[in-house]
Amino acid sequence: MRLALKAETPIFVAGAVLAIGIALEHGAVEHGGFMLWGLLGLILAAIIGVAFRISHHAEVLAVRWGEPYGTLILTIAAVSVEVVILVVLLQGAPNPTLARDTVFAALMLDINGILGIAAIIGGLKHGTTRYNLDSANSFMAMLIVAIGIGMFIPDFVPDEHWKAYSLFSVGTMVLMYAAFLRLQTVEHRTFFEHVAAVDEEAHDTAHSPSWLHVAIMVGAIVLVGLLSEVLSVLLDAGLAGSDLPKSLPAVLVALLSASPEILTAARAAAANRMQTTVNIALGASLATVLLTLPVIEGIALLTDDRIVMALTPMQGGMLLLTMLAVMNNLHNGETNAIEGVSHLALFFAFAGLVAIGLL
Repeated sequence: MRLALKAETPIFVAGAVLAIGIALEHGAVEHGGFMLWGLLGLILAAIIGVAFRISHHAEVLAVRWGEPYGTLILTIAAVSVEVVILVVLLQGAPNPTLARDTVFAALMLDINGILGIAAIIGGLKHGTTRYNLDSANSFMAMLIVAIGIGMFIPDFVPDEHWKAYSLFSVGTMVLMYAAFLRLQTVEHRTFFEHVAAVDEEAHDTAHSPSWLHVAIMVGAIVLVGLLSEVLSVLLDAGLAGSDLPKSLPAVLVALLSASPEILTAARAAAANRMQTTVNIALGASLATVLLTLPVIEGIALLTDDRIVMALTPMQGGMLLLTMLAVMNNLHNGETNAIEGVSHLALFFAFAGLVAIGLL
């Protein structure tokens, strides 16, 4: 019991940080400067710590319950952090492009960041690393269509028809994800499997009951939402009148939700398990589009307030380059450090464009 409680230290610390944040929130906004950004950094660190614990409990349940429930749990856990933070931030200062920019940033981070880093690590350590080509093709077939429906076509939908198209978009994406989940875990399950030992992080040495893992996950997600309330206030105050990139909140949301995935993918690549990396990078990207967009579009429909999901020309160009790079690099079931460098170069281009305010 003591070891189990000790493992949840990040959650307890995050609870304390939440209390500090609530107490100092107004003072930090008034004084600004170091107090504002220091508290903001503390909140961000707390959310990352909680995100890692959510990921851990999801892995335990995934290993314990097996397929198809394992994939569903891992996917929901990975996307829940992003959705909760995004929904809370949308209640702050008006930012109609926040959802679009967050999904775009998540795609850049998941595909170019995770794939690039993992391919370099795996390539330098093992030379050429292998994965199931059918999995990459399946992910890309769904991902291209999902991005097209959710983020390209909206640019051509007139305002008077946005509700009808949003309903179509939500219904289509829900059906696409349900179909893909079924195929991924039943008919075409072998496409996404790899033969390897279970990661140490997925072990539950205390043999805690499943209901406890579920309860901790749900509580941790609620805690992320509460921390995000404070984060929203601090971000709005910090960005007001500043020269910081306006897409910074979107990048932060994407980074917070992807932080556990980056570490898991890097460990998998070092252990010569590139299939795990492909599942994480492309699977998280697909889940971000097919699960996040319907939630945000649903909120827009309920509030009768259209959100901007159409990509900018710069974002569209970056996504086009990313899709071409993925289709070129993941075409033969093997990857190496050179291909990793190409993805990482695209990620650095994304980061540079954000830094100078062009994305």
